[in-house]
Amino acid sequence: MMIRENGKHRQIAKAGPGSSVSESYKKLRTNIRFSSMGEAVKLILVASAVPGEGRTTTAINLAISYAQENKNVLLLDADLRRPAVAQAFFRTSRTGLSDLLIGRGKPEDAIQQTDIAGLFVLAAGTVPPNPSELLGSESMRRLLEELKTQFDVIVVDSPPASSFADAQIVGAMSDGVVLVARSGKVTKEAVRRTRLGLEHVGAHILGAVLNNTNRDRIESSYANYYGYGGD
Repeated sequence: MMIRENGKHRQIAKAGPGSSVSESYKKLRTNIRFSSMGEAVKLILVASAVPGEGRTTTAINLAISYAQENKNVLLLDADLRRPAVAQAFFRTSRTGLSDLLIGRGKPEDAIQQTDIAGLFVLAAGTVPPNPSELLGSESMRRLLEELKTQFDVIVVDSPPASSFADAQIVGAMSDGVVLVARSGKVTKEAVRRTRLGLEHVGAHILGAVLNNTNRDRIESSYANYYGYGGD
Protein backbone atom coordinates (compact mmCIF):
# COMPACT_ATOMS: atom_id res chain seq x y z
CA MET A 1 0.00 0.00 0.00
CA MET A 2 1.32 3.44 -0.91
CA ILE A 3 0.13 6.94 -0.24
CA ARG A 4 0.68 10.06 -2.31
CA GLU A 5 1.96 13.16 -0.52
CA ASN A 6 3.01 16.34 -2.29
CA GLY A 7 3.04 14.47 -5.59
CA LYS A 8 5.24 11.64 -4.29
CA HIS A 9 4.56 8.10 -3.18
CA ARG A 10 5.50 7.24 0.35
CA GLN A 11 5.48 3.92 2.16
CA ILE A 12 3.06 3.64 5.08
CA ALA A 13 2.57 1.19 7.94
CA LYS A 14 0.56 -1.27 5.84
CA ALA A 15 3.55 -1.85 3.57
CA GLY A 16 5.67 -3.55 6.21
CA PRO A 17 4.02 -4.61 9.48
CA GLY A 18 7.41 -5.52 10.96
CA SER A 19 9.29 -2.46 9.70
CA SER A 20 10.75 0.18 12.00
CA VAL A 21 8.18 2.69 10.73
CA SER A 22 5.27 0.36 11.46
CA GLU A 23 6.65 -0.48 14.89
CA SER A 24 7.07 3.23 15.68
CA TYR A 25 3.41 3.88 14.99
CA LYS A 26 2.43 0.91 17.12
CA LYS A 27 4.50 2.44 19.89
CA LEU A 28 2.76 5.78 19.35
CA ARG A 29 -0.62 4.06 19.55
CA THR A 30 0.39 2.37 22.80
CA ASN A 31 1.73 5.61 24.27
CA ILE A 32 -1.55 7.35 23.48
CA ARG A 33 -3.38 4.64 25.38
CA PHE A 34 -1.16 5.10 28.43
CA SER A 35 -1.22 8.90 28.19
CA SER A 36 -5.00 8.94 28.35
CA MET A 37 -4.77 7.67 31.95
CA GLY A 38 -7.59 5.21 31.50
CA GLU A 39 -10.00 7.66 29.89
CA ALA A 40 -11.61 6.72 26.59
CA VAL A 41 -9.87 8.34 23.62
CA LYS A 42 -12.01 7.99 20.51
CA LEU A 43 -11.37 11.30 18.76
CA ILE A 44 -7.69 12.15 18.22
CA LEU A 45 -6.55 15.36 16.56
CA VAL A 46 -3.13 15.34 14.90
CA ALA A 47 -1.75 18.89 14.86
CA SER A 48 1.45 20.75 13.99
CA ALA A 49 2.70 24.31 14.27
CA VAL A 50 3.72 24.84 10.64
CA PRO A 51 3.30 23.08 7.28
CA GLY A 52 5.65 20.33 6.16
CA GLU A 53 6.16 18.62 9.51
CA GLY A 54 4.59 15.29 8.54
CA ARG A 55 1.24 15.91 10.19
CA THR A 56 -0.86 14.28 7.47
CA THR A 57 1.54 11.34 7.14
CA THR A 58 1.38 10.84 10.91
CA ALA A 59 -2.43 10.99 10.92
CA ILE A 60 -2.65 8.45 8.09
CA ASN A 61 -0.20 6.02 9.64
CA LEU A 62 -1.74 6.32 13.09
CA ALA A 63 -5.16 5.55 11.63
CA ILE A 64 -3.74 2.52 9.81
CA SER A 65 -2.09 1.34 13.01
CA TYR A 66 -5.42 1.44 14.83
CA ALA A 67 -7.10 -0.40 11.95
CA GLN A 68 -4.44 -3.11 12.19
CA GLU A 69 -5.60 -3.56 15.78
CA ASN A 70 -8.94 -4.74 14.33
CA LYS A 71 -10.68 -1.48 15.13
CA ASN A 72 -13.22 0.37 13.02
CA VAL A 73 -11.35 3.59 12.21
CA LEU A 74 -12.29 6.84 10.48
CA LEU A 75 -9.61 9.17 9.12
CA LEU A 76 -11.24 12.60 8.93
CA ASP A 77 -9.70 15.41 6.88
CA ALA A 78 -10.52 18.64 8.71
CA ASP A 79 -7.99 20.61 6.69
CA LEU A 80 -10.60 22.49 4.70
CA ARG A 81 -7.93 24.78 3.24
CA ARG A 82 -5.41 22.37 1.69
CA PRO A 83 -6.91 18.89 2.03
CA ALA A 84 -4.66 15.91 1.28
CA VAL A 85 -6.16 12.77 2.81
CA ALA A 86 -8.44 11.75 -0.07
CA GLN A 87 -5.67 12.17 -2.63
CA ALA A 88 -3.29 10.18 -0.45
CA PHE A 89 -5.58 7.17 -0.75
CA PHE A 90 -6.36 7.87 -4.41
CA ARG A 91 -9.92 8.73 -3.46
CA THR A 92 -11.99 11.64 -4.72
CA SER A 93 -12.93 14.48 -2.39
CA ARG A 94 -16.51 14.51 -3.78
CA THR A 95 -19.00 14.99 -0.94
CA GLY A 96 -16.97 15.56 2.21
CA LEU A 97 -16.87 17.19 5.63
CA SER A 98 -17.59 20.74 4.49
CA ASP A 99 -20.59 19.57 2.47
CA LEU A 100 -22.02 17.64 5.40
CA LEU A 101 -21.67 20.68 7.65
CA ILE A 102 -23.92 22.75 5.40
CA GLY A 103 -26.50 19.99 5.09
CA ARG A 104 -25.43 18.79 1.68
CA GLY A 105 -25.43 15.00 1.96
CA LYS A 106 -25.30 12.43 4.73
CA PRO A 107 -22.29 10.76 6.39
CA GLU A 108 -23.03 7.42 4.74
CA ASP A 109 -22.85 9.14 1.35
CA ALA A 110 -19.50 10.79 2.07
CA ILE A 111 -17.51 8.18 4.00
CA GLN A 112 -15.31 6.09 1.72
CA GLN A 113 -13.81 2.70 2.46
CA THR A 114 -10.11 2.18 1.79
CA ASP A 115 -8.43 -1.06 0.77
CA ILE A 116 -7.19 -1.44 4.35
CA ALA A 117 -9.56 -3.51 6.45
CA GLY A 118 -11.39 -1.39 9.01
CA LEU A 119 -10.13 1.96 7.70
CA PHE A 120 -12.51 4.55 6.27
CA VAL A 121 -11.91 8.10 5.01
CA LEU A 122 -14.06 11.21 5.22
CA ALA A 123 -12.57 13.73 2.79
CA ALA A 124 -12.59 17.48 3.38
CA GLY A 125 -15.08 18.08 0.59
CA THR A 126 -15.64 21.36 -1.22
CA VAL A 127 -13.15 24.02 -0.11
CA PRO A 128 -15.35 26.62 1.65
CA PRO A 129 -14.83 30.38 2.10
CA ASN A 130 -15.26 30.08 5.88
CA PRO A 131 -13.41 26.98 7.20
CA SER A 132 -13.09 28.15 10.82
CA GLU A 133 -16.77 29.01 11.08
CA LEU A 134 -17.80 25.63 9.71
CA LEU A 135 -15.46 23.70 12.01
CA GLY A 136 -16.70 25.63 15.04
CA SER A 137 -20.36 25.19 14.20
CA GLU A 138 -22.94 23.20 16.11
CA SER A 139 -23.26 21.04 12.99
CA MET A 140 -19.64 19.97 13.46
CA ARG A 141 -20.24 19.04 17.08
CA ARG A 142 -23.31 17.01 16.20
CA LEU A 143 -21.52 15.27 13.34
CA LEU A 144 -18.57 14.28 15.52
CA GLU A 145 -20.88 12.89 18.18
CA GLU A 146 -22.70 10.87 15.54
CA LEU A 147 -19.45 9.55 14.05
CA LYS A 148 -18.18 8.54 17.50
CA THR A 149 -21.11 6.15 17.78
CA GLN A 150 -20.14 4.52 14.48
CA PHE A 151 -16.36 4.17 14.83
CA ASP A 152 -13.98 2.90 17.50
CA VAL A 153 -11.41 5.59 16.73
CA ILE A 154 -11.49 8.82 14.72
CA VAL A 155 -8.16 10.37 13.69
CA VAL A 156 -8.42 13.98 12.49
CA ASP A 157 -5.99 15.92 10.29
CA SER A 158 -6.07 19.73 10.49
CA PRO A 159 -4.27 22.82 9.11
CA PRO A 160 -1.09 24.18 10.77
CA ALA A 161 -1.99 25.64 14.14
CA SER A 162 0.28 28.68 13.85
CA SER A 163 -1.55 29.90 10.73
CA PHE A 164 -5.20 29.24 11.52
CA ALA A 165 -7.52 28.76 14.49
CA ASP A 166 -8.90 25.54 12.98
CA ALA A 167 -6.69 23.19 15.01
CA GLN A 168 -7.70 24.86 18.28
CA ILE A 169 -11.36 24.69 17.30
CA VAL A 170 -11.24 20.96 16.56
CA GLY A 171 -8.84 20.34 19.45
CA ALA A 172 -11.46 21.64 21.88
CA MET A 173 -13.87 18.99 20.58
CA SER A 174 -11.37 16.13 20.62
CA ASP A 175 -10.53 13.62 23.33
CA GLY A 176 -6.83 14.28 22.85
CA VAL A 177 -4.22 15.89 20.63
CA VAL A 178 -0.95 14.55 19.24
CA LEU A 179 1.51 17.29 18.31
CA VAL A 180 3.82 16.67 15.35
CA ALA A 181 7.12 18.46 14.73
CA ARG A 182 9.95 17.88 12.29
CA SER A 183 13.52 18.19 13.50
CA GLY A 184 15.14 21.23 11.92
CA LYS A 185 11.83 22.48 10.51
CA VAL A 186 10.23 24.23 13.46
CA THR A 187 11.47 25.99 16.59
CA LYS A 188 10.72 24.82 20.10
CA GLU A 189 9.07 28.19 20.73
CA ALA A 190 6.63 27.64 17.85
CA VAL A 191 5.74 24.21 19.22
CA ARG A 192 5.38 25.65 22.72
CA ARG A 193 3.00 28.36 21.48
CA THR A 194 0.98 25.75 19.61
CA ARG A 195 0.73 23.59 22.72
CA LEU A 196 -0.28 26.52 24.92
CA GLY A 197 -2.89 27.61 22.38
CA LEU A 198 -4.42 24.16 22.35
CA GLU A 199 -4.37 23.90 26.13
CA HIS A 200 -5.99 27.34 26.34
CA VAL A 201 -9.13 25.95 24.68
CA GLY A 202 -9.14 22.91 26.94
CA ALA A 203 -7.51 20.42 24.58
CA HIS A 204 -5.79 17.47 26.22
CA ILE A 205 -2.27 17.04 24.84
CA LEU A 206 -1.56 13.32 24.69
CA GLY A 207 2.04 13.78 23.63
CA ALA A 208 4.30 14.69 20.76
CA VAL A 209 5.88 13.05 17.73
CA LEU A 210 9.26 14.16 16.43
CA ASN A 211 9.74 13.37 12.76
CA ASN A 212 13.45 13.12 12.09
CA THR A 213 14.35 13.92 8.49
CA ASN A 214 17.49 11.79 8.68
CA ARG A 215 15.76 8.54 9.61
CA ASP A 216 12.81 6.72 8.15
CA ARG A 217 11.09 6.46 11.47
CA ILE A 218 9.39 8.54 14.09
CA GLU A 219 10.43 9.13 17.65
CA SER A 220 7.72 9.56 20.24
CA SER A 221 8.39 11.89 23.13
CA TYR A 222 5.84 12.10 25.91
CA ALA A 223 5.72 14.42 28.92
CA ASN A 224 8.98 16.26 28.20
CA TYR A 225 7.81 17.82 24.92
CA TYR A 226 11.13 17.41 23.11
CA GLY A 227 12.98 18.02 26.36
CA TYR A 228 12.04 21.63 27.06
CA GLY A 229 9.56 20.88 29.81
CA GLY A 230 5.89 21.52 30.21
CA ASP A 231 5.76 25.22 31.07
